[in-house]
Amino acid sequence: MKLALSALAASSVFALAACTSAPAEVDETAAVGAEAAVTEVVEAAEVEVTEVIEEVIVEPMTLTAILAAQPDATKARYDARRPADTLEFFGIEPGMTVVEALPGGGWYSKILMPYIGAEGQLVGAHYPDEIWTVLFGENGDPERIQGIIDRADGWADGTAEWGIENGATVRQFKMTTAEEDMYGKADAFLFIRALHNLHRAEADAGMFTAAVEESFQIVKPGGVVGIVQHRAPEGNSDEWADGDAGYLKQSRLIEAFEAAGFVLEASSELNANAADTPSEEDVVWRLPPRMAGTEEGTPERAALEAIGESDRMTLRFRKPA
Repeated sequence: MKLALSALAASSVFALAACTSAPAEVDETAAVGAEAAVTEVVEAAEVEVTEVIEEVIVEPMTLTAILAAQPDATKARYDARRPADTLEFFGIEPGMTVVEALPGGGWYSKILMPYIGAEGQLVGAHYPDEIWTVLFGENGDPERIQGIIDRADGWADGTAEWGIENGATVRQFKMTTAEEDMYGKADAFLFIRALHNLHRAEADAGMFTAAVEESFQIVKPGGVVGIVQHRAPEGNSDEWADGDAGYLKQSRLIEAFEAAGFVLEASSELNANAADTPSEEDVVWRLPPRMAGTEEGTPERAALEAIGESDRMTLRFRKPA
């Protein structure tokens, strides 16, 4: 920009000189003064334009700075959730279009929005409305179900209340119902602890298979699917590891995503917890942060707190280019 303005300055001076050419007897002091005046005007414009550019260009925040700015309640989960390592493993970068399954209250969304930045897009992928009747049964509380649906419907608008400046643009959809204009647009589709409920609805409604196949359509060629999921021991029965207890087998997920057309590119133990060895009597919600089924201050609660959060697989699939 400064080079262009300098050229403009020079051309302005030459033009002025051409337009004001005078016989030799014209006072040279006046000509020098005119040239100085033009130079002063151009330099002032150059400074003004530079200031405008500096106001418009906003440097994206680093992931380190974004994580440091999160509230203490969010930071308290870093040791278990490893967000920096996880997003790096999935290859998430500023400017990407990222789909986040089941964004909920926005634990990851509030990290992704400023990190992807104003050049990127965050897409919330909510469960289809029908899943709640499957999960809660035909006799489930209608008001509770409608409340869940209403919160999902208002998610995108609600992100404006988070006060994230220069964050990604936001849109949303319900899984298995994506419009074709979304196909081939996402750089990444993240399923972070979101697949077990879809698998619970597989037998009755085929929602797990439908969501996996849909993710293949949404991700662009060369894009990735990133999975973090409570991991069932491979030795436990398939009946127990169907998602009802929160756990799924790693082999099951690899089989499903490869069947949809993805290639397993890498797996990581960065979210693993060898202390979590659930039996078929256990559910994932017995562990932190839920701690369901035990009373505070009891030895049983202390034993589960010592285990920590669940053992989780971390998988990266890629759609062939």
